Amino acid sequence: MFPLLDKLRFLYPAYVLAIVSLGYLLAELGHFMIGVTSKATAQDLHYGDISCQLNMSDVLIADLPEVCENATTPDACALLELNGTSYCEWTYNGLGLDYQILAGPNFIAVYTVVGVILGIVADRFNRVRVLAVCTLVLSVAILLMGSVKEFWHLVLLRMVLAAGEAGCNPMSTGILSDIFSEDKRGLVMSIFNWGIYGGYGIAFPVGRYVPAMNTWDLGWRLCYYGAGIVGLIITLLTAFTLREPARQTIGEESGTNANDSVVEAEEDNTPKSGQWKVMFQPRVVMLCIAASIRHTGGLCFAYNCDLYYQTYFPDYDLGWWLFAVTIIVGSIGVVFGGVVSDKFVAKMGIRSRVAVLAISQLIATPFAYGSVYFDPLWALITLAISYFFAEMWFGIVFAILVEIVPLSVRSTTVGVFLFVMNNVGGNLPILVDPVSKALGYREALYIFYGGTYLISSVMFLLTMFLMGGPQSQQKQDKPEDMGHENAGFTLEKISEINGTANRQAVESSRL
Repeated sequence: MFPLLDKLRFLYPAYVLAIVSLGYLLAELGHFMIGVTSKATAQDLHYGDISCQLNMSDVLIADLPEVCENATTPDACALLELNGTSYCEWTYNGLGLDYQILAGPNFIAVYTVVGVILGIVADRFNRVRVLAVCTLVLSVAILLMGSVKEFWHLVLLRMVLAAGEAGCNPMSTGILSDIFSEDKRGLVMSIFNWGIYGGYGIAFPVGRYVPAMNTWDLGWRLCYYGAGIVGLIITLLTAFTLREPARQTIGEESGTNANDSVVEAEEDNTPKSGQWKVMFQPRVVMLCIAASIRHTGGLCFAYNCDLYYQTYFPDYDLGWWLFAVTIIVGSIGVVFGGVVSDKFVAKMGIRSRVAVLAISQLIATPFAYGSVYFDPLWALITLAISYFFAEMWFGIVFAILVEIVPLSVRSTTVGVFLFVMNNVGGNLPILVDPVSKALGYREALYIFYGGTYLISSVMFLLTMFLMGGPQSQQKQDKPEDMGHENAGFTLEKISEINGTANRQAVESSRL
């Protein structure tokens, strides 16, 4: 009836990947945009700290008789002049306790708790429908952020955004793992999880330059209106063009439980509480610890890179450069990591993915240090190299995770994994402030940015030794008579049909 649709059916998996990835990118854009628009938002909604700030963009810091930050009162700020013109103003700077609450704790608390709940939901209900609802929730929250009048409105909507975004990763990871085969899964997960860096990278030009344009006199609000409208379009595409795939056993489960899949399908009511123990296996725990440490380094730089470069290099506008490094170089690194892990997984098994993680983070470490040590030119060069290798990690981690946990608790495990990883990675960067006051800002980034890269590479290396080898080798190591259990099951079904006499005959034949 629709021959053209039949011809294009092979593109459906790629289409699913594109839609769920765009939804995740949008969610992360809404997540990180507050960090770039906070100054304009604070000046409009009146929250956070007030300080003396430069109000001219056509002068160099070196040409000023005194920097604005030295003035600690409104009167002292007004007295700072250059050629008879005041170049400073006393206004909200977008920082302070209000901003810290807005950007971090209230978002992380809701995101992590709801993520676990939705992970459990994903293992029991239609994931596409739940994902569509989550995308709708976060899109409406972003859209309404553009219309807020009070600070508490923004706090509440950030929590709603976190609740919606919490479902994106568990739902999408489960859907993609059932659509794509093992030889493509590392690349697919890497592309999907690139949405984190894509959303973060796009936030730089959107949050910096769109408010300055003041189109339709909307200022910073246009950023949220535009993102919210795009989110509603993605919601419609998710709800009406995607379909729930059949749930499949993958990775180790497909190798070890292939013969048991029929039994499991026939006995859906069998208690599966024992499978929850997989979350406490040493390799899962070790992978979670390593990922949490690596996530700490990534979020530490994400929260501080703009402030760091403005503090040490105030005369350089690095917004577009940071965007290019994040989007272009980060994208290449994500794809490269997925391809490499997929190439080696057939030869070395799942441990090959962990090996890629350990090696990539180790290579990225010295360049991460360089990005906060050198002046702008070499800082950006080393940052690009670091990003290329460092950003391999996220997608590969979840490709590993979905391959070593049972189907029945796959999405739940992803939700719990994200809960731990985001609570550790999202809260440890707070230590940058006290450490920077004791040792220096740059030195604090050495510890919590470059240092966590190095520690995570060691942890991933240790995790590798807890993983299994190739599936083919594991199957060869099994005894030939492993079919006993299935034979018993089949004969038992036959006996129900043929009666007691046949069953006795069959049992005697087994002896």
